[in-house]
Amino acid sequence: MGVEHRGSGRTGDSGRSDGIGRSDGIGRGGGIGRGGGRERGRKLTVLVVAAGLLLTAAGCGSMPDHGDVREVKGPQAVDSQVRVYSVPPRSGARPDEIVEGFLEAMKSDDPGFDTARKYLTKSASKEWNPSEATAVLDEGPSREEPSVRDNRATYVLAGRQVALLDKQSAYQPAKKQYSEKLHLIREKGPDKKPDSGEWRIQTPPKGLVLGESDFQRIFRSVNKYYFASDSATYDPKERWLVADPVYVRKRTDPQTRLDPVAQAVKALLDGPSDWLKNVVSSRFPTGAALKGGVKALTIGDQNSLKVPLNAKATNVNPKGCLEMAAQLLFTLRDLTSTSRLEQVEIEDSEESQQCVLTGDKAGAYAPGGSTRTPDFQYFLDDKQRLTRIPNDANDVDTNEAKPVPGALGGSGLQLKSVGVSRDERYAAGVSADGHRLQVAPLAAGSGTPSTLYTSRAKTKEPLSAPSWGSRNDLWIADRDPKARRLLRMVDGTGKPEEITVDGLDGAYIDSLRVSADGVRIALLVVDEKHRKTLRVGRIERRGAGEDSTVEVVGLRSGAPQMEQVTAMSWAGHSRLVVVGREKDGVQQMRYVQTDGSTSAAGLLPGANQVTAVAASDVDRFPLLAQSQEDGVLRLYPGANWKTVAREGSLPVYPG
Repeated sequence: MGVEHRGSGRTGDSGRSDGIGRSDGIGRGGGIGRGGGRERGRKLTVLVVAAGLLLTAAGCGSMPDHGDVREVKGPQAVDSQVRVYSVPPRSGARPDEIVEGFLEAMKSDDPGFDTARKYLTKSASKEWNPSEATAVLDEGPSREEPSVRDNRATYVLAGRQVALLDKQSAYQPAKKQYSEKLHLIREKGPDKKPDSGEWRIQTPPKGLVLGESDFQRIFRSVNKYYFASDSATYDPKERWLVADPVYVRKRTDPQTRLDPVAQAVKALLDGPSDWLKNVVSSRFPTGAALKGGVKALTIGDQNSLKVPLNAKATNVNPKGCLEMAAQLLFTLRDLTSTSRLEQVEIEDSEESQQCVLTGDKAGAYAPGGSTRTPDFQYFLDDKQRLTRIPNDANDVDTNEAKPVPGALGGSGLQLKSVGVSRDERYAAGVSADGHRLQVAPLAAGSGTPSTLYTSRAKTKEPLSAPSWGSRNDLWIADRDPKARRLLRMVDGTGKPEEITVDGLDGAYIDSLRVSADGVRIALLVVDEKHRKTLRVGRIERRGAGEDSTVEVVGLRSGAPQMEQVTAMSWAGHSRLVVVGREKDGVQQMRYVQTDGSTSAAGLLPGANQVTAVAASDVDRFPLLAQSQEDGVLRLYPGANWKTVAREGSLPVYPG
């Protein structure tokens, strides 16, 4: 296998490297394994081309040793490219070499996976579809001892599967044993004798099989965006976007030959993932696609992008075109992290402009329904009153915490937990005994708080901390052993409505957080073995008016790598921050995607005995946490944890 290395490394929003650095095409994953070790020296080729660093004789004859130091502004960062190429099977290769070479070739960037297909029989080469799926194993697949007989051989690929990337490029966590048989035959040679030809694979695996490190080297996560689709129940003017995470290749896709930007556009046009499609909709018409022949999309000097689409995608009204542009703008902003995309122009197949959406006009479609940033950070002080400090994107030392105005702050009412509405006009608090849910305006002179719900549980502290949805609906879980249930109060004032949760399978909800877009909910659930794990579900709304119903469905693991989860919070459009531990591990804090995927870059600095965590949907604002040893802590990006209130507890952002 050979490697071509271009440019310099870059890390995107997902925290995964765009390809520079350690490549498992070389080293543990890149050498020839059992039976092929002697081929390593012959097969490895490294070509290094550093664009812009080629030095001419006139340009680098000497290094200046005097003069002023001046800032030199270079060009915008060049997108890194590391291309990995495989080698075809050698003449007379043994079956184990064929299998090893094929596994290596699956990691390559060869157009059409042409080299990988050379390890297959002619019929298998035509039928094999690498894009069908990608099985992700914790390590590269192992091979059991083969069965070889009468010019036939069978190898069993095995390993522990951690995920599956489906046809839609959606990541699905999986904890199971992977086992796939590869049947090889010895084809007839030029003399037509069956034992004089070459060994080839007759039954390849479905799609690709990659170790987790190779998967993270080759792919990166990106959010594509669709509109929340429940306007039948709510104001049809509401048109905010919802993130749908998928994976695209960091380099040109070998099958489609699309560059990463074009891959993201194609994934968007293909429609929402199966998991999310019931709660979102796309403004792109059926059959919408990139203009024929378009394989690459380049962001211009003014951070603008032209996207040429086919006739089916451009035969829409101006409003629909702008909404399509909004989906493109936010999707590609998530992908192009080195330069902020500020304008998207949709063109038809004749390259005529259909519509243009600029960044300053995109706020009307912002994910979560609002571009508003929180004004304050909240927590309970040493007297269990709701307290707040100004929210600041800068690392400042001022910690002037003051009780909030109104009944939940200045009146001295003691609380067990709190939740603040997203517009920061109301707050909900659970009474100190954990039985009553109370709501009050965050305004001076607001009077006595309203009690919306009282648990009948005989146990201590049955109510979870409350959480506010995007439409100011208020959610809470009653952990009463005799009547466990999830409750919602419309507008934060309505009668408690019990919400059905499909798929709990004997577990119960310990705590919850509703996403800013209002169509997803994160739940910490406790199973029959008292293990607390993270699940993410869809909030499906059906019907309108009095006949409307709300249900939580499609529960899936949110942090499959963790055996126990202590605390969690939404931390972006499709990301959560979780506190927990892996099997036989110590407590850690890290970011995870809502599809259950993660990366080494998502690991956060540790704090002592963290029992609660809070994050804003805005990346530049700090994380908040409660430590049993140090009280309320704050972590700015790139900094260390600092104590905000040593006697404080349960920090929250609005939501």
